[in-house]
Amino acid sequence: MYKIYPKTLFLGQIIQYLPSCQSTNDEASALIAQIDPPEGMLVITDNQTAGRGQRGNQWEAKSGQNLTVSLILKPSFLAATEQFWLNIAISLGIYDALSPLVGDTLRIKWPNDIYVGDQKLGGILIENILHGYTIEWSIVGMGMNINQTEFGYSTATSLQLQSPLPNAYDLPGLLSRLCETLEQRYLQLRSGQRDVLKINYLQLLYRYQEEHTFESDGHLFRGTIIGIDTTGRLAIAIDGQVRYFSFKEVSFLVE
Repeated sequence: MYKIYPKTLFLGQIIQYLPSCQSTNDEASALIAQIDPPEGMLVITDNQTAGRGQRGNQWEAKSGQNLTVSLILKPSFLAATEQFWLNIAISLGIYDALSPLVGDTLRIKWPNDIYVGDQKLGGILIENILHGYTIEWSIVGMGMNINQTEFGYSTATSLQLQSPLPNAYDLPGLLSRLCETLEQRYLQLRSGQRDVLKINYLQLLYRYQEEHTFESDGHLFRGTIIGIDTTGRLAIAIDGQVRYFSFKEVSFLVE
């Protein structure tokens, strides 16, 4: 069994624990199709065998060493065109939970990653079910590298690598804390505090207001991230002009 005791109103109060599954997002989607799950329900696994990222990439996670969880929300207050606001709130909730353990180098990388320096600590995959012009359900998949110390690629890191403990980090305890910070940010969003959320998000945005090399459509260019628009597109200043990029239209290059 997987027991957590978050001090929340609803988020994480009900969980479904699976020792192993292909994808917690897929399991959450099946729950929505079969029953009417309560908002804030979590699907948790120790071993996700077919996790995926925003670009369809496989998520590498060793069994029992990390946090792999999907959160079910009902953000009907958001229009379909406003879905990136949920990404902002979730990213900030993760930051709030992990930053006391990692420190000032923790950043939110547009559109869906959590970075320490130039290395990836975690990722987010949000899948929405629409009803007309609003979001009826959101499945928020989150994967965070916690106790794993060996990866198949150099751009990955973990909490244990960044802030080593003599023993492993307590995963249920971390998840309880994460539930609390996620709920706080989600309630901020639900109550209309978008200005605060956006200010906080930009303050923590990876490479914000720094010149960097990007790739789009096979072309490399130098530019400076200056913000995001209301639909979540990334605004990059290039040679005195501002261009906007949607998901998958631009990528960061390692320098």
